Amino acid sequence: MNITTQSLYLSQVERIVFENERVELGREALDRVQASFDFLEKFSAEKLIYGINTGFGPMAQYRVSDDFRTRLQYNLIRSHSTGTGRPLSPLHVRAIMLARLNTFLQGYSGIHPEVVALLAEFINRGVTPLVFEHGSVGASGDLVQLAHIALCLIGEGEVFYRGERRPTREVLEQLKLTPVRMHVREGLALANGTSAMTGIGLINVIRAGRLLELAIVASCMVNEITASFDDYFSVELNRAKQHPGQARVAEKMRNALAGTRRTRKREEWFYRERTEEEYIKDKVQEYYSLRCVPQVLGPVQETVEGVGTVLIREINSASDNPIVDRVAGNVFHGGNFHGDYVSLEMDRLKIALTRLTMLAERQMNYLFHDRINNILPPFVNLGVKGLNYGLQAAQFTATSTTAESQTLSFPMYVHSIPNNNDNQDIVSMGTNAAQVTATVVENAFQVMSIHFMAIVQAIEYLKIQEQLSRVGQEMYGEIRSLFPASAEDFPLYPVIERVNDYLQTKKIVL
Repeated sequence: MNITTQSLYLSQVERIVFENERVELGREALDRVQASFDFLEKFSAEKLIYGINTGFGPMAQYRVSDDFRTRLQYNLIRSHSTGTGRPLSPLHVRAIMLARLNTFLQGYSGIHPEVVALLAEFINRGVTPLVFEHGSVGASGDLVQLAHIALCLIGEGEVFYRGERRPTREVLEQLKLTPVRMHVREGLALANGTSAMTGIGLINVIRAGRLLELAIVASCMVNEITASFDDYFSVELNRAKQHPGQARVAEKMRNALAGTRRTRKREEWFYRERTEEEYIKDKVQEYYSLRCVPQVLGPVQETVEGVGTVLIREINSASDNPIVDRVAGNVFHGGNFHGDYVSLEMDRLKIALTRLTMLAERQMNYLFHDRINNILPPFVNLGVKGLNYGLQAAQFTATSTTAESQTLSFPMYVHSIPNNNDNQDIVSMGTNAAQVTATVVENAFQVMSIHFMAIVQAIEYLKIQEQLSRVGQEMYGEIRSLFPASAEDFPLYPVIERVNDYLQTKKIVL
């Protein structure tokens, strides 16, 4: 993919990060980087500029001699490589590198072009710096995580390459790549910005979009299983409320249910003839988890779209400090590294995804609870009741995982702890927010995996495969190929893992 403009789109991020599409640096973008570097190199002579001839953070009050300007940049990278915890996944690190690369291509960072060239090589050749989960408070950007990437770009630290954790210098020598050198402010530019929270956040947004489509399909299939009425997702009902997300979810449900022979028309069931019975055996309205899907997932739809918009703005922004503006002929000091936008959006997203997970868990409980649904055996058990147990224990896993997401939904955005000699007296915790959201995303996929297993078991029991919509039949067949029908009990954890892997890569367009 040739990056020549100043704007990346979510679809481009998805192709580069998930599908390993190559990054090509366009001439226009490289010219911006070169012009920014040339301006800063000339402008910074004999001027006091933060991070070029001063210390960093509260140490900015100390001037650094011109003789040590290069050493200053190396010291920042080495001193801030202090991450702890588990290494971030290669997918997340790839997204972080793309976010940092695109920030530099805006032409406001004053870095040497060799930095963007080597970053692009890392992305294209599958070189993944060792970056740890813990370290960022999300103000001054993601200093620790980005310092670990910078450490590898200068030929130090460790990387993952072809599944092995190796010293960076060995891999660079093998690939005949030259480490980045410090010129004016490369160390500060590499470490100072919102790229870690933005990269992880964009992965969350892409996965959240997939989860939303899966949740809509699952909801449709549960409504097919229960032979629900179709006015729940009708145009007329949902246009009476002025929320575009609700209308969009209802439209997607109608698309997913096209061709089904399982949903019913209320007018044919209750409106054509007078009902005289005092107790009506057939349900007049289903439980909320079935008939309120547009109202529950509508806000999720709008949240995923809104969060995506903010995150794309962030990846296309300059998040350094200071900002090198060659057009204005000045260097501006401020706080573009502050992660409040990302932090707030990640909190919104994880709350929405927890709600989505709760809906799936309640629909699953409906299928498992024979005294509620009145059409299925307990826990959709295809075997002998009492001797066999079906998916009884799988519900424990789904319920406990949902509960964890509910706890994790407490917002990070309002959880600031001053540090750095109180220089950073209000911080965003944006990277923590992004990583917690990533856990909520993973939890949602796990619950959704068990939910789809319950759905196909229910369909199997009722023998309604041929009555489903085309979307429902396709989903049933693909899940069934991973989870063969059986009346006997067997360990389900490998099946849950297989279904999870499948759902994470499943692309649905409704």
